[in-house]
Amino acid sequence: MMKTVIFDIDNTLYDFDRANRFGMEAARDYCRRSFGLEEPHFREYYRKAWRMAEERVGSDTAAIHNRILRFQCMMELLGEPLFPHVKTLACTYWDTVLEQMKPYPGIVELFRTLREDQIRIGIGTDMTAYIQYRKLEELGVAPYVDFVVTSEEAGVEKPDPKFFGLCAEKAGCAAEECAFIGDHVKKDVQGSIAAGMRGIWYSQGKEPEAELPYPVIRSFEAADEVKKFITNLDR
Repeated sequence: MMKTVIFDIDNTLYDFDRANRFGMEAARDYCRRSFGLEEPHFREYYRKAWRMAEERVGSDTAAIHNRILRFQCMMELLGEPLFPHVKTLACTYWDTVLEQMKPYPGIVELFRTLREDQIRIGIGTDMTAYIQYRKLEELGVAPYVDFVVTSEEAGVEKPDPKFFGLCAEKAGCAAEECAFIGDHVKKDVQGSIAAGMRGIWYSQGKEPEAELPYPVIRSFEAADEVKKFITNLDR
C-alpha cells in the first residue's frame, strides 16, 4: 500500500494558467498606468526580461521563477527606477494570482480522506518556497500537508533525481511506497518513475490519445474513488 502521496501544486491542485493570466493582466495594467506601456509592448518587454533573468541565474534553478527578478530586469530594460516599481509589480502579480486561485474540485476532500487513512501527504514543486507556502494556505490544504519540497530547497528543478530523492527522504519510506501526482509528464511523472516512485499523470480532464505506461487521473471530484485508485496501485 502507498504510504505517502506527493502532489505538485501548479496546474495540479489548481488552474495556474488561469490565475497567471489574471496576474499578468494586473501587472500590465500597472505598467500602462505608470509608463504608458500597452500591449503588445508589455509582453515583449516581459519576455525579454525573462530571458535576461534566465541568462543571469540559469534555467535549472528556482530563482528563474522569482517575479522580483523578472520585473527588476524589465525595469532595467525600460530605463525606469527600480523603486517602487519592482516590488509593487511583484506584489500586484502574486496578490492577484492568490486571489484568483481556486482548488480543483475534490482536492481538499482528497487531502482530508488521505489524512484520515493515515497516509502522509507531501508537496513536490518547482518554485521558491515562500510563495508556494502561501498558495497551500490559500487553497485550504495546508493543515493536511506533512512536508514540502521546493526546487529552491533541493537546489535543482524537476525531473532531477536529487529533487525526488529529497522527497523520498522526507516521506520516511521507500520510494516505491510513494505516489507522485502532477500535470507535467516529463517533470512529474517520468521524473518520479525514474526515481522509483509511482508516477501518476493528472491530465486536467484531458483524455489520453493512446494507452499510457503510467496511471492517469482525469479529475479529483470523486475523492474517495481517487484515494482508492492511488492506494491500490501496487496491488
